Amino acid sequence: MRQRGFSLLEIIVVITIIGLAYTLLPNMVFSGVSGAELRSNARAVATGLRIARDAAVNTKREAAMSLNMESREFTLPNDTRPYKLNEKLEVKLYTSEADLISEKVGKIRFFPDGSSNGGRVTVGVGERGFEIDVDWLTGHVTIRDKPAGDPRG
Repeated sequence: MRQRGFSLLEIIVVITIIGLAYTLLPNMVFSGVSGAELRSNARAVATGLRIARDAAVNTKREAAMSLNMESREFTLPNDTRPYKLNEKLEVKLYTSEADLISEKVGKIRFFPDGSSNGGRVTVGVGERGFEIDVDWLTGHVTIRDKPAGDPRG
């Protein structure tokens, strides 16, 4: 006579596989940074750049926002406290060579007339991300989605 159902060993193997998938799959599929959090970090960088531009115009002196890509934090003019970004983000800075302090630290400068040395900050995780651009002529800061498959990161 043939028995119907599953053996205890088969059930244990299936439960073990489900348990492993439950613990490993989210780390492999999801980066741990939500879209809202990624957008919030991009807006924080853009706001910091706008504050630096406003400081330059209002004080009639050059002002800069410094960005440390390794520690994922930035500092504003006249403010010594660092502003932290999510530690899982990939942060890159594109600016003039003269404004690179080291491989991992650089700045974007703004001048009293509102203009800037220009540059771009990218924040992202994997294929998702944002580009924060600073126009050199006007100092205008804009945020846009990072194009898919962009080799610049």
